[in-house]
Amino acid sequence: MSFIIWAYGVAALYVNVGTAAAAEPVRILAFGASLTSGYGLDEKDGLPAQLEAALRATGLDVRVINGGVAGETSSGVRARLDWALADDPRLVIVDLGGNDMLRAIDPAVTEANLDAVVARLRQQNRAVLIAGMRASPTLGADYAAAFDRIFPAVAERHGVPLYPFLLDGVAGHPELNQDDGIHPNEAGVKVMVERLLPYVLQALGQ
Repeated sequence: MSFIIWAYGVAALYVNVGTAAAAEPVRILAFGASLTSGYGLDEKDGLPAQLEAALRATGLDVRVINGGVAGETSSGVRARLDWALADDPRLVIVDLGGNDMLRAIDPAVTEANLDAVVARLRQQNRAVLIAGMRASPTLGADYAAAFDRIFPAVAERHGVPLYPFLLDGVAGHPELNQDDGIHPNEAGVKVMVERLLPYVLQALGQ
């Protein structure tokens, strides 16, 4: 009799653990620099928090992890990739290159770093969504052409989805940006999330 009770208890334990695991939110890592870190904003107003709220509003149980570090170049993003994956996200939204562009770093360096990050994530069978960036026209036509081709090229190479421009609908609109003219304010992040949301849902297989 005691063996039967013990066996039943073990079976119940496995069922409970399995149920708890199944109930865990889907983890999404917003990985990059200031646009994902929520530079200049309260935590609740940044991209990770607003994106999580928008996804939950669709009925999904998700947790969006803030993996952004303001001011970081693509080399820095690449260097901390393994550390950033500690929460074992199912989907990683990759935002890098903006600071490279502002510092006029060779686009070949940016492409190599983005390629390495995406390759590593795909090796681990994680879903990836590249959040693209575009060069400022002040850097010249040649630089802009070389920089702008990075994101679609890497996305095609690895067969992952691309959101062409993370600041689409926000860049160049003073009312949607902070005083620096670079980083979105709370309203600007809302526009970013509205436009990014369908791509995130697609990347999640919804």
